[in-house]
Amino acid sequence: MLCIYLDTNATIYFVEKVAPYYQGIRQRMTDAQGQPKVHCVINELLLMEVRVRPMREQDQATLASFEGYFAAFSSQTVPMNKLVFELATQLRVRHRVKTPDALHLATAIYAGCDQFWTNDERLAKAAEGHIDVINIGEPHGTNT
Repeated sequence: MLCIYLDTNATIYFVEKVAPYYQGIRQRMTDAQGQPKVHCVINELLLMEVRVRPMREQDQATLASFEGYFAAFSSQTVPMNKLVFELATQLRVRHRVKTPDALHLATAIYAGCDQFWTNDERLAKAAEGHIDVINIGEPHGTNT
């Protein structure tokens, strides 16, 4: 099974079924029966970021959707240890990406993920040479 890391936006787009991204992400992540065909790595930062809006709005249904997503697709939470922060710092300095983005990418690299999914061009460029990138803004089949 392919090991992937979805950045925060990709995770939100998938769980909240945000057009135009949802359909392409779903096609990449599930088989014809809707079963996972990827394994998603996550970290504590991702868990926090995706829940901010639903918690602020007291949207229990969306919070439950995120819990269902994590239960179905992720079985590995990678701790953000010193090595992750050191790599994130290097990525942030070299590519001028934001701190949370650098931490997500560093987590994916540190965890040995096969792919990093994003629609952030700067982040995709920072990932070059470290990990394969899937641009979730492109139709399925154009960059897999």
